[in-house]
Formats: sequence, C-alpha cells, structure tokens
Amino acid sequence: MDDRLVIALFRHGITEENKRKAYLGWNDSPLCAETASLKILKRYQRYYSSDLQRCINTVERLFPSTCPRLLKELREMNFGRWEEKTYEDLKDNRLYRNWLTDPQSYCPPDGEFFHEFTTRVDSGWGKITEEILASTLESCAVVTHGGVIRYLLSRFAPHEKEFWAWPAGHNQGYELIFERESLRRGERCISLLEVPLTANAHG
Repeated sequence: MDDRLVIALFRHGITEENKRKAYLGWNDSPLCAETASLKILKRYQRYYSSDLQRCINTVERLFPSTCPRLLKELREMNFGRWEEKTYEDLKDNRLYRNWLTDPQSYCPPDGEFFHEFTTRVDSGWGKITEEILASTLESCAVVTHGGVIRYLLSRFAPHEKEFWAWPAGHNQGYELIFERESLRRGERCISLLEVPLTANAHG
C-alpha cells in the first residue's frame, strides 16, 4: 500500500450572498447560475461535505453520482445575528469593530467564538482522518467553506501562514498530500497542490 494519501479541499460555489459580500455562515443561500459552468476532471475515492445546502449542491455539480458523507462539523463559522449583513451594515457597530480587530477575543452575537469554530472543525477533521487511516483509501475530497479551508491550511499546509493569509476562492481547491503516519500524528502535510476548477465558455 502506498504510504501517501491525498485530502483535497474545495470551497462551495459562489452564492448570491457571497456576491453581495455578506457574512454567510450557518444560514444558506442559493448558488449563482455561473456555478453550473465549473468543472473538475479529478476524481477521488471518498467524498465529505458540510451539511449546508450550498456545499451539497456543489458536490452534485463537481462530483455527480457520488454520495458524500455530510458532517455538521464542516460548517462555516456561525456569524449569529450578523448573518447576511455586510461591512456597510455593521461598520458602526462597536462590537463588530472590536471583532474585526481581535476575532480571538470577541464573538458575533448569538454566534461562535473563533476557538469554538476551530474546535468544531478539528472534530470533523478527526472523523475524516480516522476513517481514512482505518481503510486502504488513498484519496478523498472535502467540500466545505472558506473559513474551514483557511483554518485547515493554517494547521496542515507544509509551510506556515496565518489564517487570513490563505486564499480560499470559489474557483480552485487544494490537495494536501500526507504521509500516512504523519497524518496519524497530526503533523503537517508534505506537499500542497492547487487544483483549479475550469469553466466552459459561458462561465
């Protein structure tokens, strides 16, 4: 058995709320029409997805005829009462300004602290890696959200960057290539590859 395995991370397609630059966490929003033009040629042995509809619909478009395992732990951060609001809506709110300055110490009302978000994502990652390591799988794909991808890259990419330094666009993914034992030990991957999504002429 090959000692290396691939975990690919893909962000859901762009939604109407994303186009408005609104905060979109546990609320949902329909995918934009142009998402239908995104394609990927690669295939993986197993699929995981956030349980939010925008991710499920993205799996259906990118990886048709697959049956992903849905994990609530892979949801975006819960922005509470700031869901579907924009910077312009919130810029005069003192708590919002404090949160932008120090997101570790402040929390959206009725939302999640950053440490609650990362603990939840760690739990979902643990479920995925436990299944992979208990099997002979050599690849899987995870369809999730921008914040989840940035956090996982900050934890497991071969070179360290802070959370916000990682781009997490709607038109590309990442493949994290691990040695099996390093994944078991929770260490960083040995290689990181960008995986572009292609669009047809109308995309």
